[in-house]
Amino acid sequence: MTEETLARAEELIARYPLRRSALLPLLFLLQAEDGYVSPAGIAQVAELLGLTRAEVAGVATFYTMFQRRPTGKYLVSVCRTLSCQLRGSDEITGALCERLGVPLGGTDSSGMVTVEEVECLAACDGAPVLQVNTENYEGLDTQAALELVERLLRDELPPPTLAGEGAVTEPSTASLNWRLAGLGEPPAELAGRRPAAGGGASGGGASGDGQGGELP
Repeated sequence: MTEETLARAEELIARYPLRRSALLPLLFLLQAEDGYVSPAGIAQVAELLGLTRAEVAGVATFYTMFQRRPTGKYLVSVCRTLSCQLRGSDEITGALCERLGVPLGGTDSSGMVTVEEVECLAACDGAPVLQVNTENYEGLDTQAALELVERLLRDELPPPTLAGEGAVTEPSTASLNWRLAGLGEPPAELAGRRPAAGGGASGGGASGDGQGGELP
């Protein structure tokens, strides 16, 4: 972490009676800065909280929202459970991976888009559903999903399905993780941030279901 991020980390730690209680917020903060939870980041968080690397890695690999490889500016999550599968989510996933030239969990060569599969997104009436940085885009067929990704590759972010009710898609995964860390409104510079270390077309899995490399 940078010196500025370390100061933010101490701000988060100070909110809790025990330093170790800040583990989840610090992992989100780390992910906002690096684009994923790196082995070096795990070591640094462990030192800050007085934990072992194994304890921190155990949490980081348990929760699927912590990434094991750098993610793109936009994380596209395709629901793979029954309602969406019956309405073509498998075809959508295959088409997106083919368009981006990546395996499932990979990031395109520009560093803009990562595509993954996730379990139920709790919007079965809108199947098939995918998310972009945790906001739903519902009722998409394969062509509509491809058109959405083409816009993301051009750094255009269309409103989510429920935009009329106030939902706003985060402008980047960095902004999303900053907010999830509990630090409030993300700084403007995070909106355009891509990971410093690109995942590339051969990027590994983005979720905790066995895809991608293990953290030490």
